[in-house]
Amino acid sequence: MSVCITEGIKVSVRTRYMADESEPQEKKFLFAYEITVENEGAQSAQLLARHWVIKDALNSVEEVRGPGVVGQTPHLGPGESFTYTSYCPLHTEYGTMRGTYQMVRDDGQEFDAVIAPFALMTTAMLN
Repeated sequence: MSVCITEGIKVSVRTRYMADESEPQEKKFLFAYEITVENEGAQSAQLLARHWVIKDALNSVEEVRGPGVVGQTPHLGPGESFTYTSYCPLHTEYGTMRGTYQMVRDDGQEFDAVIAPFALMTTAMLN
């Protein structure tokens, strides 16, 4: 599990290999990642955008930017959390992801909540 706290915003990530949705012989590996964003701080904050850096085992890097997550821009009061699941296809059995969420406080202060690096790996890579 990957966990990072930035200005009271805790981002936790769990991953799993989607063997039934993957086609290793075609070099298509699908991974799911579940992210929980928790506001452990004293001020509300809204998630506005995401920035991902995805790297596969061949050191191929892809950057993804966009508004919100899974079509939402959750507003989190103190003690509130938001959990979602998304997916990442790779052409290799192993890769990593890291990134940031652009956040804004109710007073207009913007900051980037860090998403610590986490591994995407097939079951075979775990053995």
